[in-house]
Amino acid sequence: MATTSTYGRHARTRPPQSRPSAPHTVSVVARLLICAGVAAVVGLWWIDTTSVVGLDGWLTNAGRVTGMLAGYACAVLLVLMSRFPLLERSVGSDRLARWHALGGRYTVSLTLAHTLLIVLGYAASAHANVVRQTTTIVLTYPDMLKTTAGFLLLIATGVISARAARRRLSYETWHYLHFATYLAIFLAFFHQLSDGADFVAHRSAQLAWYALYIGAAALLVWYRFLTPIRLAGRHRLTVTGVRPEAPGVVSVFMTGRHLDELGAQPGQFFRWRFLVRGMWWTANPYSLSAPADAGYLRITVKAVGRHSEALARLRPGTRVWAEGPYGAFTEARRTARKVLLLGGGVGITPLRALFESLPGEVTLIYRARRPEDLALWQELDAIAVRRGATAHYVVDEPAEYSSPLTAGGLAALVPDVAEHDVYLCGPPGMAAAAISALRAAGVPRRRIHHESFAF
Repeated sequence: MATTSTYGRHARTRPPQSRPSAPHTVSVVARLLICAGVAAVVGLWWIDTTSVVGLDGWLTNAGRVTGMLAGYACAVLLVLMSRFPLLERSVGSDRLARWHALGGRYTVSLTLAHTLLIVLGYAASAHANVVRQTTTIVLTYPDMLKTTAGFLLLIATGVISARAARRRLSYETWHYLHFATYLAIFLAFFHQLSDGADFVAHRSAQLAWYALYIGAAALLVWYRFLTPIRLAGRHRLTVTGVRPEAPGVVSVFMTGRHLDELGAQPGQFFRWRFLVRGMWWTANPYSLSAPADAGYLRITVKAVGRHSEALARLRPGTRVWAEGPYGAFTEARRTARKVLLLGGGVGITPLRALFESLPGEVTLIYRARRPEDLALWQELDAIAVRRGATAHYVVDEPAEYSSPLTAGGLAALVPDVAEHDVYLCGPPGMAAAAISALRAAGVPRRRIHHESFAF
């Protein structure tokens, strides 16, 4: 096997030098809508508040605002993780996950601030100590016992989602513990309308709040729970075979009915649930490693946990549930005539599908630790020959095939790298170094399209 391959490049078709990005437009609109909701929430408080007087007034009103913002943020979090196709395929699952993580930190902070400010404000107004006032609120205010349980669940979820705690949990364990968020939001919802001063006497505000939460819940139930059941019955996916590709890396081949109706694009992924003992209870995200067709789907996975390790032991005939397709790591992000695909390790999987399907002038750089870790290299070589593209393989060992992941190293392989759109997929450390190198090489940030492994 050659660890470096360079073939004459030939652009079969030439897309426009630049074109508007629909995914970028949806991302901007989504952020504007979220900000508009924040403004509407603050505006509701402003209209309903004639004056703020005294320390107790300032504390209580700050508690009202933070509480309304926390309630609004909960609804936004539900929408972000509802797997609504428009967001998943335009904004991208990895970016939505980052928004969700950031929004979760804001939500927990706002909830803590709301609780503390309300207790202090009410205590100052009643001239009572904090412990007595807390007891009075929890035991005598409508729906506050349920809300207290929801508050504790939300804080617990925030703790297990912290980076230090997540590193100690498997993806599957964290995923199911995270479902406690749904119960926490449900338990806390009712006190917003029964105790919130901005809702109690305002029927229109109550109806708007109900519409917000019912809409978020409907998206969540339909796309996260009912759609996978519908797709499983429609497509009846089964495993047809498992093939080793590199040390610890296997490809899983699947077939089913009406696969052309899935609408999967190269670069996208599904969440896969294999219906065998020990695997049926969790759905893990794996990218397609070849363009989907009417006959089969393929994923290529590296063993990094119990779920991915078990894929090597799957038997033909195993039933599969697939949720998707998801992700915006597709041709739709492309804005330039030239494209660089930059992958590290098993991050090659979505790039391999793009390498076969993207039109125009495409260059591939595939980085791995050792030559034997270069999964799918024979397929990549064949694609490069067939389409007249360029493929570079870079390994750390042996040193003669190594190339630093720096601006200079990238320019040595792709001299006009600044003129390229870059599709980047790899482990977090490699991806961070690659983004720094690409920016130093003159690639605009808007042309760096990154698929993250960290969900």
